[in-house]
Order: sequence, then structure tokens, then C-alpha cells
Amino acid sequence: MIPEIRQAYIQQFSPARYADLLANLTVETGVTPAFRVAETPVFVPKELQEQLIAAGDAVIETILRPDLLSLTEASIPGGQLVPKENHHPQFIIIDFAVTRNEAGELSPQLIELQGFPSLFGFQELLARQYRLHMPVPETFTTFGPGLDQQAYVELLRRCILGTHQPANVILLEVLPQQQKTLIDFVCTEAMLGIPAVCVSELIQEGKKLYYLKDGEKVRVQRIYNRMIFEDLAKYKEQLGTVINFQHELEVEWATHPNWYYRVSKFLLPYIHGPFAPKAWFLHELPVLPQDLENYVLKPLFSFAGQGVIIDPTPADVEKIEDPENWILQQKVQYAPVVETPTGPAKCEIRLMYCWPDDAPAPVLAQNLARLSKGKMIGVNFNRDLDWVGGSSCFFEP
Repeated sequence: MIPEIRQAYIQQFSPARYADLLANLTVETGVTPAFRVAETPVFVPKELQEQLIAAGDAVIETILRPDLLSLTEASIPGGQLVPKENHHPQFIIIDFAVTRNEAGELSPQLIELQGFPSLFGFQELLARQYRLHMPVPETFTTFGPGLDQQAYVELLRRCILGTHQPANVILLEVLPQQQKTLIDFVCTEAMLGIPAVCVSELIQEGKKLYYLKDGEKVRVQRIYNRMIFEDLAKYKEQLGTVINFQHELEVEWATHPNWYYRVSKFLLPYIHGPFAPKAWFLHELPVLPQDLENYVLKPLFSFAGQGVIIDPTPADVEKIEDPENWILQQKVQYAPVVETPTGPAKCEIRLMYCWPDDAPAPVLAQNLARLSKGKMIGVNFNRDLDWVGGSSCFFEP
């Protein structure tokens, strides 16, 4: 997106450098990424960076609303409410499509948000490897304003560990060894010293939780939650009997499971601005737009783009039995703005925020980019394509 830097990058790129980058990711972690890593980072010009930050700030304003809890009371599915909810999520992610406005200028458009962690460990590693193997300008950075690597790690430490020792904090996941994000779990353990523990390995005694380390029981005082509750049902047979998290437990959460639902697509109809496509709860629409092809249907309770209807028809809407659990959102046209040797790629940028327990507001800490040449951003729409996949944004100083 910065032409002179992009052209210099393409000229200096080689398959060997890319192969070395991928190899080093595996060497440093012992894990081969289970998702495609793009051949290039994204170089974000200052004007777009300023728009992204301003749009992110506007979304955060909605999350800071004093009536947020009452506003999002209906966002938590029945039977999923977890006790001892804290005052705010320690992590927030906000996804923006990179588009062009009517004047042809780069413009971010809100796609989704979540009160849930992203790849905070892996993205730090990926940025380092891009910088090591590829021609990345020295003054460009992936960190949020005012942060460097040391400050970033300390910010994660405050959010994930809180006031506890690493041995008493776990990264909780469903079958972590089988997850595509395993490499991030390994990065997080290397960075902070906390193990990834499967939910089936937790031991409950009264209201206390434990896990086994070298055959010894260790108390769990805080959970870095990477577990999506719908996976408990999805993998029920493999997991067997697990903890009932609807019961009160003596444990802290980062982030508490309720925030996964509160800060989610559920908030899209409440967010307004030039960066926010129009969105409505489906059951509150008095009449469908005549240009329905310019909208997408999104289920509230899904993850990673599952269940989204890209080109809805009136018949699709009529089939929906629970319209209160769906939103209709104005379609966003991703612009092919990242030049590559095999044609331009579309780009989605995720702003990743940390919110320590004692902080008044979230802090922009890191980012993630996804490049696509398919109809959608996801892996399934980019099979057998190159210069696509997970990436990092380096921001112009």
C-alpha cells in the first residue's frame, strides 16, 4: 500500500528467503504453522493508520458505554452464563476491511469485533521473522503507539498473569494440541511461562481448580481463556466429563467467557460512523432492503466466519427460525490494494487491544493481517493461491 516500499520488497523477495522464514518459525517453536503464512507483511501508510486508530477508538467508545452490561444482556446464549464476571475484557480484537472510498482513497470498514484473545504470542514472533528475513524498513513497527518489544511483553504479562505467578496461570483450550493456533500457545508459554492445558485435564476440588505438572497438583488461580464454549459440545466424546463452568469457581479469568458474547457481532448494530457499515438485528427489520444482494447475513453465535451467508436472498431469510440471533450487515467491498507478483491481494487488518485489570481503557498493542485473492478472507476461499494468508502490518512511522 506504500508503492515504493512494495516494489522494493517484490524486487528483493526470493522463494529461498520465504522458505527460511517458514523454517525459522518451526525451529523457534517446534511447531509448523497449521495455517498459511503470507509471503509478505503489509506496509500501512500513515494516513490509513490514523484512520484505523480513529475507527478503533470509536468502537472502544461503544464498549466503554456505562450501560453496556444491560445493553448486551441478551447476547449470552441460554445456559452459557458464567459466574464471577469481571468489569471488562482483558483483550479486544477489531477487524477492518481495507477498502477504497468514493474518492479512491484507502478507507477501513468494520467487519467484526470480539472480547476474546487473538494470536498475541505468534504475531510478535511473525513480525520478528519478517524483519529478520525480508526487506522491512527499520523504522516501521507492528506494535501499538508507544510500545516496543519489552513494553509489549510487560503489557501481556499484566493482562494474562495479573498478580499471580506463572505456575498458577494456565492457557485453557479444548484439545490444544489439535488446534490450528497451537503455535501461538507455544509462543505464549515461551514468553510468559504459562502452560496450555486442555479443559479435560482440569481437576476440581470444591470451588478450586488444579492441573497436574510433573505429577503434582498445581492450583489454578487465573485462566487465560482461549476456549470457545461451543467446542465443549463439538468435542464432547473426545473430552468426556469436564468442569461445569456455570458453577461458581475460585478462579480469575482473562478474558471472562461472558465477554466473548458481549463484545461480538451483537454490538455491530450499535456502532455508527463512516467506518461502520449499517447493521441491524434481523428480527428488528420491518422490511428487507430491496438491494438485499448488497448485504450479508451473519449468525451471532459463530466463530471464524462460520455460517455467514454472503449473497442472501429473501428465501434465505425466510428459512431462519431464530432471527433474533442473526444480523443483517451492509456488504463491504474489499479493495485489491496489496500488489504481489501474481496479482493484487485484498487485505483485512485486525487491531489487537490489551486491557489490564487496573487500566481505565484498552491499549492498542499489536495487529494481525490476512491477505486474500478469493471471494472471502478465509482459508477455504484461498486454496492453492500464493501471496495470501496470515501476515503482519508494519506501520509507517
